[in-house]
Amino acid sequence: MTVMPGPQLTEAVPICRELKRRFPELVIIWGGYFTTLHPGVVMPAEFVDFGLIGHAEHSFRTLVDRLTGGDGRRDDIPGLLWKSADGEVHENGPGPVPDLGALPDWPYHRVPVKDYLRPTFLGSRTLPHHSSYGCPFKCNFCAVVNMVGGRYSSQSAERLAGIIGGLVREHGVNAIEMHDNNFFVEEARVAEYCDRTRHLGLGWWGFGRIDTMMKFSDSTWAAMRDSGLRMVFMGAESGADETLRRMNKGGKQTAAQALEIAARMKRFGIVPEMSFIFGNPPDPAADIRQTMGFIRRLKKINPATEIVFYIYTPVPVAGDLYSAARASGFEYPTRIDDWVETKWVEFVQHRTADLPWLDARLKTDIRNFQRVLHATYPTVTDPALTGLRRFALRTAGWWRYQLRFYGAPYDLRLMHRLLPFQRPETSGF
Repeated sequence: MTVMPGPQLTEAVPICRELKRRFPELVIIWGGYFTTLHPGVVMPAEFVDFGLIGHAEHSFRTLVDRLTGGDGRRDDIPGLLWKSADGEVHENGPGPVPDLGALPDWPYHRVPVKDYLRPTFLGSRTLPHHSSYGCPFKCNFCAVVNMVGGRYSSQSAERLAGIIGGLVREHGVNAIEMHDNNFFVEEARVAEYCDRTRHLGLGWWGFGRIDTMMKFSDSTWAAMRDSGLRMVFMGAESGADETLRRMNKGGKQTAAQALEIAARMKRFGIVPEMSFIFGNPPDPAADIRQTMGFIRRLKKINPATEIVFYIYTPVPVAGDLYSAARASGFEYPTRIDDWVETKWVEFVQHRTADLPWLDARLKTDIRNFQRVLHATYPTVTDPALTGLRRFALRTAGWWRYQLRFYGAPYDLRLMHRLLPFQRPETSGF
């Protein structure tokens, strides 16, 4: 099983426990983000025989070969977590990230592609694609760091354009969500891909990094626009350079760059989608005030900027933020049964703020500001929000936003119930 924390975990635990009860000889292997981040929680579970951390597809195949006909050796399989006869848990070193150029194309002929096509604001027949793996950066709030350790591999622009062109020809795809951890790592690759696909008439979206994309030339930005790039998700995270430093944003990304790229993207007609992390320790109140003020500056420069709200939730990656969280009394559960409790399921989905450094008043301040902002600037990603509905939300939120009066937004809560819309924090687009 490949397991993410949250809903996947709540299903995986009872299923595996019941499978083991009915079929004691069945070998159960766990992998994925949860196993990689919390191996000390996974391996003591009586229903897990082996764990695999990081990128482990090749290691999984090796393990299966060994268990079904090989010599059974375990200590040389990269990324493997295994138990010796006395119950002691052993962890082998992480496995390599494979060269994506050496792997075969996705076997779309084995999948009923038409069942996965869906309408989004990008186009009426949207599919996702992964064209790369990993990220060369090591932000210490990001779980990708533990998965790949700064390693990165990508499909060439020529091959990627061929794959996407095939989806257009064979399945009528007219929009692509690039779900890469970081699509815009290499400017030359991005520019070549755009040149090769601009004739396809696609709308598309991807993840990028502000300081990297600020280095792109105007000709690359024009190529991205002409190829149908509609929106880029970027981690702005904070309006304070000191907080960005503590997040280990590479020592290169600054708050000023977020303002600059918002203005630049406005010129090219590409929507910035920026995430912000609220309530960072050790002084969450000051952090929240500063971030709210920065978002207002950002909206003044480019009102189309989509703002995605997150509350800081610790990731077990060494750094200032995790150290500050632990110093305030935060600890992850050590038992897998505790992880499936509602409190922790909500926690890992950023739907709660049950954190020792963040009191109820601050949580309410964040929610109220979010409600006012999203009413004043309704998301462009929800096609249901058109005409009168969009006007009504803006009108209701505008006076509060202008007066900076975010408290007790009962009217907006009622309007959100009457005029519900998608929120990128919970549903994407």
